[in-house]
Amino acid sequence: MTHPQKKKVAVLISGNGSNLQALIDYQRLHADSFEIVTVLSNRPDAYGIERAEKAGIMTIVLDHNDYDSREAFDKMMIGLLDAMEPDLLVLAGFMRILTPEFTQHYAGKMLNIHPSLLPKYPGLNTHQKAIEAGDKEHGLSIHFVTAELDGGPVILQASTEIARDDNAESLQQKVHKLEHLTYPLVVDWFCQDKLCLQDNQVLYQGQTLAAPLTFTDFNIEDDSCENAG
Repeated sequence: MTHPQKKKVAVLISGNGSNLQALIDYQRLHADSFEIVTVLSNRPDAYGIERAEKAGIMTIVLDHNDYDSREAFDKMMIGLLDAMEPDLLVLAGFMRILTPEFTQHYAGKMLNIHPSLLPKYPGLNTHQKAIEAGDKEHGLSIHFVTAELDGGPVILQASTEIARDDNAESLQQKVHKLEHLTYPLVVDWFCQDKLCLQDNQVLYQGQTLAAPLTFTDFNIEDDSCENAG
């Protein structure tokens, strides 16, 4: 489907930027619906900045250490991001707790990907927590961002088996592979107006989701998600 005007996407990072790279690659090969217009990092040494520059994307480096409060930093982010007029903010390894002012300002226009099957294991060290709990599977959740940390309405989840010989690092790699498949897909849905947040509930193709979509296979050739539901 050809879209007359691509949605503007801003990506927020703090580190390596592997999910950013997945979005860049997807945009180049498959997406008619969105364009990454800026990448903002709160860490000057984030490798994701180099990824963005190689792709010709404008970058913003805003070191949070230069601000005396979380509120002051977030207000500066709002000013810089609003100048780009983004339709969507994508958190891709952005390691900052956002203020309620920021989350409210972009309510319904901000996505995050979290490495656990929420509501299990919000916060950090999710892979180790899943192993220590004796879980049979682990995965990711893509959700709209609200003021509650990792607590916004979940759009899609993807899972992988935890093998007997898995450790936190090997499990992380499994989840990363799923992240790179699923996150660009959900961004594309949003930018095609297939997805929105209404009354704190996820609407997908006009229907309220009673439970998160589940991801099993994505056919990149015909741009369809198989076995989702």
